[in-house]
Amino acid sequence: MTALDVSVALCTWNGARFLAEQVRSICLQTRPPREIVLSDDGSSDASVEVVRHTVARCVQERPGLAIDLRVMVNQPALRVTRNFEQAASACRGALIALSDQDDVWVPDKLERIVALFEARPALLLVHSDARLVDGAGVPLGGTLFHALETRESELARIHGGRAFDVYLRRNLVTGATAVFRRELLDDARPFPVEWVHDEWIAIIASSLGEVDVIEAPLIDYRQHGGNQIGARRDTFREKLQKALGSRGSTHVKRAAKAEQVLQRLLGFGERISPQRIEQVRGKVTHQNFRAHLPKSRLARIGPVLREAATGRYDLYGRGFRGIVRDLFEAV
Repeated sequence: MTALDVSVALCTWNGARFLAEQVRSICLQTRPPREIVLSDDGSSDASVEVVRHTVARCVQERPGLAIDLRVMVNQPALRVTRNFEQAASACRGALIALSDQDDVWVPDKLERIVALFEARPALLLVHSDARLVDGAGVPLGGTLFHALETRESELARIHGGRAFDVYLRRNLVTGATAVFRRELLDDARPFPVEWVHDEWIAIIASSLGEVDVIEAPLIDYRQHGGNQIGARRDTFREKLQKALGSRGSTHVKRAAKAEQVLQRLLGFGERISPQRIEQVRGKVTHQNFRAHLPKSRLARIGPVLREAATGRYDLYGRGFRGIVRDLFEAV
């Protein structure tokens, strides 16, 4: 493979319904990938056969097109995070593009992203916005970043080399839009199963090198009710229900995830600055605070207000929204 050949890590599980359209959009890119690594998680439908047939048809239709398809079938299933780790680990290209089984790529997605990597050798990961469509591919009138309530200030920080600050607060990277350098796997593996693969790759990439975002939608991100991970903007009513709902184990899990980031970064030694380590320690402290609030809403008022005064709600969460949730959520 040449310097910046692209491998596509495609993970499937009973996705035959949409796979032909997805795979065609990959194969017929203006800059096609050199290989597709398919890791099927024990599908009971024709997912693998659909991918094989579609790749073969595309090669027949476009003279000179050469795409190597390699297939792995998991028995038993690995589940999402481990499945993507397996697929990415088997890729041989210098760049790895992650792919879900039900989206459609715009024709020049890879061409635009590869151009960024060619121009910027320090760039480790690029992701983009996505157009939200329904099961029939009809636009839903919004984009992924709109659903995530992405702020201009967050995008500006990513463009300005401060992606780590953004992703430490919350993840904005959706794997179906992401491409990263294969060398990143040396530091990102093993992927903790407590993390979704894309958010883990993003936080590790942003801790070690440059990350950037293309604000244009480069895929149609299908929302069809069967997504393992989807995107939709909460209504005001839903936000209110979350603020008054049960805390459950959410903050305990987030504290554990923050600790995993800290331990991985500590393992990188001098490659990580002391300032960055302190950032993550602050995240761990904040999440542990939120995980151990009193059951009584009245008893939380003082501690939450003192925590708010430290600025950690803004640095490591959704600011005022987090304060409200901590004051009113049921335990």
